[in-house]
Amino acid sequence: MHPVLWGEMYSALFNLVLRRLDPERAHHLAFVVIRWLPTLGIGRLVRRFTRPAPGLGVHTLGLHFDSPFGVAAGFDKEGIAIRGLGQLGFGHVEVGTITAHAQPGNDRPRLFRLIPDRAVINRMGFNNTGAAAAAPRLARVAARRDRPIIGVNIGKSRVVEVEDAIEDYLVSTRLLAPAADYLAVNVSSPNTPGLRGLQDLDKLEPLLSAVRDAAGATPVLVKIAPDLTDEQVARIAQLAVDLRLAGIIATNTTLSRDNLSTNPATIAAAGAGGLSGAPLAERSLAVLRMIRAVVPADFCVISVGGVETGADVAARLAAGATLVQGYTAFIYLGPLWARAVNRELALLR
Repeated sequence: MHPVLWGEMYSALFNLVLRRLDPERAHHLAFVVIRWLPTLGIGRLVRRFTRPAPGLGVHTLGLHFDSPFGVAAGFDKEGIAIRGLGQLGFGHVEVGTITAHAQPGNDRPRLFRLIPDRAVINRMGFNNTGAAAAAPRLARVAARRDRPIIGVNIGKSRVVEVEDAIEDYLVSTRLLAPAADYLAVNVSSPNTPGLRGLQDLDKLEPLLSAVRDAAGATPVLVKIAPDLTDEQVARIAQLAVDLRLAGIIATNTTLSRDNLSTNPATIAAAGAGGLSGAPLAERSLAVLRMIRAVVPADFCVISVGGVETGADVAARLAAGATLVQGYTAFIYLGPLWARAVNRELALLR
């Protein structure tokens, strides 16, 4: 089916059916289909249709990425749909956030669409079954040849006090680094109390040093918030270079609710949580440029936030991104989104 026709059909389906479903329920239904793509035997056929053009390949972190475009953390929290997502055309999948302790996350409802803004508010709260459960599952996928690059995003367990965060992250690091192509240290989610305080340099330096040392040969990156000041962004970027980290992921969701088109009552009803999607694009791009001005040319910078099209990916690459991630637009544009992005990006090169 022609991608334009498919896009029109998906848009109609979203407006008629999916937007009426609870967002978390709709995500679960879509996730089940993607998860079973390889098992149902149609994944290889889908891959022929979605495979990125050879010229899109990127070498970074000592790895080869078929495309610079990947799935941001949050879509596949447990690492159970990695192969299916790869078959849809994503060059890498960042799973998680995974914590040392299993946790249910925050109470529902905890995921809200802002449709006029093509945005989402979430306060999921790192719901996952824990690092010990995830490790063998990720190891099985990592051993396969038919899988994309696997990033593993790790965060602080809610039951652990901030003062004990380092050891908590190290539990996850030791369990998950062997199965990860890279580790992302998440200190920027707004949905775990005290977590963003770990971005303070006096707390961040010992944490990142410890994870880097425990990860062995696995590259370590740090994921930062868009709500940092410009000075804080520059200082963290320099710290990452000084600590010989492999890279930075910028940015996580924002606490800001500025310049939204959605009815204010709808926004207020959604309540607390991180905002992702199109409204984040301007700040995410600005943070990317600030980081690239500080770090060396070969330092890996993964840009995420407000990315929707191949032109958006091209703009991030032109601004200094090594790789680009997306998530929220998946909800609005459907399962052929990665294919469309890769095709447009190939035409722009």
